[in-house]
Amino acid sequence: MNIRSLTRGDGVVLGAAVLLFIASFLDLYSIDGAPDSADIPSLWGSGPVVLSVVLAGIIGAALVVAARALPQPRQVAGLDLGQFGVAFTVFAAWSALGNIFDPAGGFDGEGGFTDSLGAGTGLILALIATLVMAAAAVATPLVPALKAGLVPAPRPAAPQPYGGQPQGGYGYPGAQQPPSFGGQQPAQPFGGQPQQPQPQAPAGEFSPFWFAVPVPRPLFAEDGSPSPIAELAPGTWYLAVEQRGAALVAQTQDGRRGVLQDTSGIQRG
Repeated sequence: MNIRSLTRGDGVVLGAAVLLFIASFLDLYSIDGAPDSADIPSLWGSGPVVLSVVLAGIIGAALVVAARALPQPRQVAGLDLGQFGVAFTVFAAWSALGNIFDPAGGFDGEGGFTDSLGAGTGLILALIATLVMAAAAVATPLVPALKAGLVPAPRPAAPQPYGGQPQGGYGYPGAQQPPSFGGQQPAQPFGGQPQQPQPQAPAGEFSPFWFAVPVPRPLFAEDGSPSPIAELAPGTWYLAVEQRGAALVAQTQDGRRGVLQDTSGIQRG
C-alpha cells in the first residue's frame, strides 16, 4: 500500500472515522431531569446503532482508503472496492439520522417517559461524523481541492546527467553519497589548479530530470509493444532520460527503460 496516493478527501474520511469511534463510547440518549449518576448506555449498548452506524461507517472509511492506497484496483461482484466504501458511509449517515429521531429504539422506559428522551452526545457526534465522512467520500473525485495529495512527495536534488548514478537511488533523491574507498578525497589536478567547468548543453537539447506521477501509470516498451513492462507508482521519483513528442522515456528502479505515454499532471523535480 502506498500512502502517498491518498488524497485530502481520504484524510477527511479518516478523521471522521476517528471521531465516529470516539463518539461510540459516549451517551446513546439523554433523559430530561436525569441525575448525573444515571447509568445511560453508550452507542455500543444498542445493537442496531452499532451495526448500522458505528461499524458501517468505520468499514466504509476503511474500504474507501484501502481502494485508494492499493497499487491495483480491487473489485467485488463487479464493483470497485471504493464504491462499496462510499455506499457504506452513506448508509451509516442515513442510519444515524434515523436514530436521532428515535434514540431509544422504541424503548418506553419504566413508567413511560419516552417524551423525555432525546439524542445523547454520542449519537449527535456520530451523525456529524458520518455526514462528513459520506460527503468527503462522495465529493473527493469531483472537487479538485479534495483530490490533491495528502502527503506531498519530497523534492529531489538536481538531476544527474544520463548515465550517472542518481544520488541515493530511485525514490530517495538528495541522499548523501558514501565516502570513497579508504576515505580518500578525489585527487586534485597537477599544480593544484581547479578543474574547468563542464560546457553547458545547448538550450534546445533535452536535459534529464526527476519526476513523479500523480497516479499509477503504465510504462510501455520502447519498441511500441502494447503490453506494459512496468508501472510507475506515486510517491517515487523517476528519471526522465529522453523526450519523444509528448511522451517521456523513463528509467525504473531496476534499470529498465520504457515510454511513459501519459505525462499529464506529473510533478517535476
